[in-house]
Amino acid sequence: MKLKLWQVDAFAAKPLEGNPAAIVPLEEFLEDDLMQKIANENNLAETAYFVRRGAGRYDLRWFTPASEVELCGHATLASAWLIFDRLEPEAKVLDFQTRSGTLSVTRGRDGVHSMSLPADPVAPFAARDGFAREVAGALGTDRPEEIFKGRYLMAVWPDARSVRAIAGAGAIEPVLAGVGVWGLIATAPGDSGPDFVSRFFAPAKGVPEDSVTGSAHCALTPFWSKRLGRKTLRARQISPRGGDLVCTDDGERTILAGPCALYLEGEITV
Repeated sequence: MKLKLWQVDAFAAKPLEGNPAAIVPLEEFLEDDLMQKIANENNLAETAYFVRRGAGRYDLRWFTPASEVELCGHATLASAWLIFDRLEPEAKVLDFQTRSGTLSVTRGRDGVHSMSLPADPVAPFAARDGFAREVAGALGTDRPEEIFKGRYLMAVWPDARSVRAIAGAGAIEPVLAGVGVWGLIATAPGDSGPDFVSRFFAPAKGVPEDSVTGSAHCALTPFWSKRLGRKTLRARQISPRGGDLVCTDDGERTILAGPCALYLEGEITV
């Protein structure tokens, strides 16, 4: 069996930036085990599979190298970019049916499309004594000032230097497992240019550090929008590859916009 595959860098103005996603269009979804094995072989943060159900309507699923996930922003944006650019160039809006409900992507100017994701408001996390020190020790940086919880754990530092100082996921996986979560957002106010910066770690899902994380910005956007008193913010995920997002707090929805860049087009033989 041969399958088409595109690798698209999301939240990237040119290839080799942003977050790469593998995109595999299908007539119908394959067996879960096979889709997982292909995602593991691709060894990217996410492999997205979609099936067309009608004009501008698709079913969409995402797999990390280790498991299927409930929500992935960058692979949704990359899938939309591919459909707009190659598969359905007349479309203005795409609706993706996913495990997180309907996600809509609106065509933008110059290839900068906007997607609507469910907001993920966070609440203060009542951690055990010394938990912030455990997080700091696992990541090899200063202790965060605050910790919140939504879909993921979110640690907040007072300045971007502490977030930049994180060498990688380190020993954060068992710390997260101990409180029943698998992903950590590290964030701080922006130091030059962006309104806020972030990094994201999910070693339990086979993604030690994600390059640019759409789902994390579903929590970051309402959080920083409230703190900074603005609905629309510019964000920078300061991973080694890095990526820029324009984020809008739209109440129950988070709107994320950014460009994509095609890296490769190929064929899978399985």
